[in-house]
Amino acid sequence: MRACHKKSLGLIVLSGLVLALFYVWSPGTSSGVDIQPRQRSEIHELLERKALNAISDYPDITYNIKEDVACRLARNTCVCLADKESFRLPFANLLFPRVWAHKLDLAFLKKHPDPEGVKQHRAQEYSSFQKRSYNPADVPILAEANSPLQYPTQGVEVRPLKTIIIPGLGLKEKTRPNHTVYLTATQGTFDVAATVGMVSVKGEGEKHMILSSPLLSALNKQLQFVTYTNTVFHPSTAETVQFATEGHQSFFTIKVGHRIIPKLYNSGYQREYNISAIVTIATKTFLRYDKLKELIDSIRQYYPTVTIVIADDNEHPQQVTGPHIEHYIMPFGKGWFAGRNLAVSQVTTKYVLWVDDDFIFTANTKLENMVDILEKTTLDLVGGAVREATGYTATYRHTISVEEGGEEGDCLHFRKGYHHVIEGFPNCVVADAVINFFMGRTYKVQQVGFDPRLARRGHLEFFIDALGYLHIGSCHDVIVNHTSKIHLPWTKTESQKAYEKFRYTSSSSESDLYNEIFYFKNRFKCMTSN
Repeated sequence: MRACHKKSLGLIVLSGLVLALFYVWSPGTSSGVDIQPRQRSEIHELLERKALNAISDYPDITYNIKEDVACRLARNTCVCLADKESFRLPFANLLFPRVWAHKLDLAFLKKHPDPEGVKQHRAQEYSSFQKRSYNPADVPILAEANSPLQYPTQGVEVRPLKTIIIPGLGLKEKTRPNHTVYLTATQGTFDVAATVGMVSVKGEGEKHMILSSPLLSALNKQLQFVTYTNTVFHPSTAETVQFATEGHQSFFTIKVGHRIIPKLYNSGYQREYNISAIVTIATKTFLRYDKLKELIDSIRQYYPTVTIVIADDNEHPQQVTGPHIEHYIMPFGKGWFAGRNLAVSQVTTKYVLWVDDDFIFTANTKLENMVDILEKTTLDLVGGAVREATGYTATYRHTISVEEGGEEGDCLHFRKGYHHVIEGFPNCVVADAVINFFMGRTYKVQQVGFDPRLARRGHLEFFIDALGYLHIGSCHDVIVNHTSKIHLPWTKTESQKAYEKFRYTSSSSESDLYNEIFYFKNRFKCMTSN
């Protein structure tokens, strides 16, 4: 193992807290809700000052760095280094495997025609990702000593099996002959990254550690160097730490988990939206090739180079060819949601637009508007509007709520309407379920997925699965036409009759399936709607 380079421990503590507080946005104060990323607020400044003050306390107390502990702390300065080859023997790599390193930045950028442009685009995408994934519950907040214990109430994280300094620990009490605090953990151990004179530390490298000193300022300085090392591997959990002194005890949590790996899409740095580069249109077809052809022709009128992905579970599939078309054949009658899964799984662009195969694009089907709100807000998915042949335009906006119901299961409440208008986008609102014409972030839609058991019909079920995962909006200014479903009986083709037989014929087994999905899979005991 390579030796750790010695650096200023105070700088590590300071930079760690500052970085943790960097992405803080204040909540809105008006009834009109702005879901765009916000700027630094007065609360942000206050929290940052408190964190910095906690670090700068007791500047006159000296300390000695404990190198074997301090070298394990993250410095946000990772390097790409491979093991040096010490000797060459046959099968040496099998007997003595070496760590290899591949510098992705050099390998990619040296062959790119515009390395600075792609770096700027990557940074912009990452900044947008950080803003979308920001959670106020991750901001470090210190509970100042009212008990008289001072400790962090939230925002402390450690990677699995890694080490951190616990920020904000302190004891604020009257002078006495001796001051003592206790730390107890269950999934990790404590240590100190530096030692302070006149402080006794017992239990280094163990789950229970005792620190004591006749000098309160020395004890508080020592508490600034207390480390926690996770020892029980779990990719996403939390450690509950007990922090106590004589007559008082407190508890706080340390989140244990890997950081979220961003998923960025290199669609090129553009001043204007290049729909063909960032959007793929996905659909599923069954016994309606005539409708599918109308859909494709209408798309090509406005977006001639956008990729169209088609999932097809016809018994006798026909060829669907043309530029920028991907046609995937499925087993016969595999079903509606299985087709959605297949189509969405093949999308490689940043956004996916879902359309039914009997929709028609018009001049009002402006995908740029959908992209614009997804780019500028924290929304993950936005629905449009569908204009029926009768002239009626539907948005199908609904809210979903789950009410706890005890041992028998919960209650699902489904209501028409929306939560609030989106500030800056007067034609858009926030809802929980939208119409069957929507654009979403591809990786987020893929994360939720579509239950493949829903073969004949399904819509609400996707949004129930998405509750808590997707931030959803609806805009009535992006409109797609719906071909007429009204046909006189004697004018129906054999394909139309066959489609209606599959689509609209219900059975007791199908009803049983929907009941099972809601009751067992989602653990609902009842469902209400209007």
